[in-house]
Amino acid sequence: METASYGAYTKPGYSADGGNTGGGFMSGSQSGSQGGGGGRNYNEDSLRPVTVKQLVETEEAYPGAAEFTIDGAAITQLTLVGQVRAVNPQPTNVTYRIDDGTGSIDVKKWVDADKSEDEAEAPFALDQYVRVFGRLKLFNQKRYVAAHFLRAVDDYNEVSYHALESTYVHLSLTRGAPGGANGANGYHNKAEDGMFVDQDAGGASYGVGGGGGGGGGMGGRNMSGDAQKVFNLLRNMSTGSEGVDINVMKNELHLSLGATMAAVQELVDSSVIYATTDDNTFALLE
Repeated sequence: METASYGAYTKPGYSADGGNTGGGFMSGSQSGSQGGGGGRNYNEDSLRPVTVKQLVETEEAYPGAAEFTIDGAAITQLTLVGQVRAVNPQPTNVTYRIDDGTGSIDVKKWVDADKSEDEAEAPFALDQYVRVFGRLKLFNQKRYVAAHFLRAVDDYNEVSYHALESTYVHLSLTRGAPGGANGANGYHNKAEDGMFVDQDAGGASYGVGGGGGGGGGMGGRNMSGDAQKVFNLLRNMSTGSEGVDINVMKNELHLSLGATMAAVQELVDSSVIYATTDDNTFALLE
């Protein structure tokens, strides 16, 4: 797997250098910046890996603005990875409902009128994983992604990689390099620390690990008792990225299969764990 260079994510202003890394899975250059334009600010047109939850909760730069910010940095070009949950073809565009586990959002791809019917791209299938490149738009108070390019995800590792890359950028901007006091933009808002899961009012630190035990559990998140048991099991078994089969969890925790599946789904919905080799094997997202 090609490894991306993340040095630019720790530079002030979220440099466009970092936006062109593409998560190690992108084919060709996807830099959002273009030549010319005189005083164009390249730092504000970089490619940002994001989750749907970030897009849904992002702030407008000012009321009525067409510009949005995440972690104090303006976003223009963005990329996300998710599953197709609905397809709505129209004469001028195809709208996909994309779900990445943190939420769902409409992605609109305009049809190329210059292409013949034989040359037109076939819509993606339901439940297929895709990578989206585009911009966040607002129409009738509803947010959607105007896509300029979509492609199929053929390697499931790309799904996990994108989640990790999004996490890396988020933490770099809000907390800076390891050991630093502030994010790359001098921006640190405790209320926005949770790009996957809402944090409690106490400002719990990001991440599902952490020592010390006690009753807080999972960095202060409010989880059910069974979900806490599954989380502790995954943390203590230390299987790395291979994960643990749901039947092993059931047997180790002496829970029913239904209770185990419900606990696993709760953790998946909170983006604390993710599926690895198949739909029944899970590991911690750390």
